Amino acid sequence: MAEDGTVTVYNSTVITDPKKNPFSFKVGVAQMLRGGAIVQVSSIEQAKIAEEAGACALTIREPIRRGISRMMDPSLIKEIKRVVSVPVIARARVGHFVEAQILEAVGVDYIDESEELAIADDQNYINKQNFRSPFVCGSRSLGEALRRIREGAAVIRTQGELLGSGSIVETVRNVRSTMGQIRTLHNMDDDEVFAFSKKIEAPYDLVAQTKQMGRLPVVHFASGGIVTPADAALMMQLGCDGVFVGSEIFDCSDPYKRVRGIIQAVRHYNDPNVLVESSYGLAEAMAGLNISDDRIERFGGANV
Repeated sequence: MAEDGTVTVYNSTVITDPKKNPFSFKVGVAQMLRGGAIVQVSSIEQAKIAEEAGACALTIREPIRRGISRMMDPSLIKEIKRVVSVPVIARARVGHFVEAQILEAVGVDYIDESEELAIADDQNYINKQNFRSPFVCGSRSLGEALRRIREGAAVIRTQGELLGSGSIVETVRNVRSTMGQIRTLHNMDDDEVFAFSKKIEAPYDLVAQTKQMGRLPVVHFASGGIVTPADAALMMQLGCDGVFVGSEIFDCSDPYKRVRGIIQAVRHYNDPNVLVESSYGLAEAMAGLNISDDRIERFGGANV
C-alpha cells in the first residue's frame, strides 16, 4: 500500500501499523537517516560546514563548560535551524521529560535522550510515546536497545566512549556485542526465544521481531570515537546504518575536508578506492585527538 511505503522494511504490526500506532511514522521518518553521518556541531559556522559536506542531520551541543550539563539554550537551536535545511537533533537529560517538551516546542526534528548530559532521573527514562518528535537513545547491548525501543525510541545509537578522546575501542566492543547477540537470536530455535528475552531483560515481542528481521527494528547508528573515514567505514561494515560524529573533528585546519571524507566513507564503505581518497591527510587533523599513554587500556594486559 502506498501509505505504508515509508515503513515497508518493518514487516510486522507489533510496532509498525500506521493506522493503529503513530510510532510507525516516527520509525519511517527516521529511515531517511540510513546510510548517513550525523555530525555534532556547537556553532552556526560548524553547522554550515557539516551541511555543505553532506551530513544527513546535525546534533547540537553547547561548548564544553564546567558544572552540570543540561539542555542547551533554545536560542542557539533556533539560530541553527534558520540557517540549515537538514534535520536538527537536540539533547535532553535522561528522564527529564520537561526538557523534551521544551525541545519539541522549539521545533527540533529529533530529541536525543542523551547519557552525555547529567542524568535527571536515575530510575526512569522518558516515555517517548507521549511526544510527536522521534527520539534517539543510546545503548550498549541488545537488551538495552530493545528496552529503549519499547519506550518509544525511533533511532538507537550504540554508544562507545563519551570523552571525545578519539578512541574507538569501546564503540567497536559494544557494536560487535550487539550484532553478535542479534546473530545468535536470528539462528535460535523459536522455543528458546522466551528464555533469551528474559536473559537480556527485553520485551518478548520486540525480541521475536528482531529474530525475524535479523536486525534491530529501528535505525541503528554507532557513536563514540569515530574521527576518521576508516572508523566510519568500520562501523558500517560491522552492520550499522550510519554514524554519529563528534564535534572534535572540527579541531583541524580543514574541517570541511575531514567531515566530507567521513561522509563519503559512510556512503561508500565497501569501496576501498573511495576510502583511500577519503583518508588522505589524516596526520595533522588527528594531532589533537591522541590520548596519552597512561590512559590507554593495554590489550590483554600486555606490556608494550
